[in-house]
Amino acid sequence: PTPQVLVDKMLDMAKVTPADFLMDLGSGDGRTVITAAKRGVRALGIEYNPEMVELSRRNAEKEGVAGRATFEKADLFETDFSKATVITMFLLPEINLKLRPKILQLKPGTRVVSNSFTMGEWKEDERAELSNKQGCKESWCTALLWIVPARVAGTHKIPQGEVTLKQEYQMLSGFLRSSDGKSYALKGKVNGEQVVFTAGGREYRGRFNGGRLEIKS
Repeated sequence: PTPQVLVDKMLDMAKVTPADFLMDLGSGDGRTVITAAKRGVRALGIEYNPEMVELSRRNAEKEGVAGRATFEKADLFETDFSKATVITMFLLPEINLKLRPKILQLKPGTRVVSNSFTMGEWKEDERAELSNKQGCKESWCTALLWIVPARVAGTHKIPQGEVTLKQEYQMLSGFLRSSDGKSYALKGKVNGEQVVFTAGGREYRGRFNGGRLEIKS
């Protein structure tokens, strides 16, 4: 099981609020779902082992959060994640990789937090490693956060000219062709729907809204 101190850290990194709907993939004894429910979050645990599902339900009842903490026996690869605003997981790397395409199709801005295991070439946006002094005395003490990026690749008209973006997960490259005809290489990042890049020594910030890139600066 995930150490309780890491569960708390994972939820902190995801900035969960009662407005969120959290799904925990491979929910085990239910501790992540129950901890989220104690914060006022509606949370659903997906677990393939029926005995662990029943244990989780009993644990939620004992903690008085059964109304917000629910559990289902289900196959992760057949489960719809689309309603989740936060996903937590403690799964083997090969399972993370198999789920990665499905996760990347989720609504931009969805927060994904993993205990210890990565998403391969999709590098995390934030990493936290807890120490013994912070109360993590077990071997699983690393939390990894990803923010699902909007799919912004392509050529977009902006007030400053035209920008062509190439995208690899949340990282951007490409070029800006200014209104005076000059071209500048760019590098940037997508955080949910928020876009930031630098080109020609200047920083540009904006939002990808309904398929349209809106640059404010």
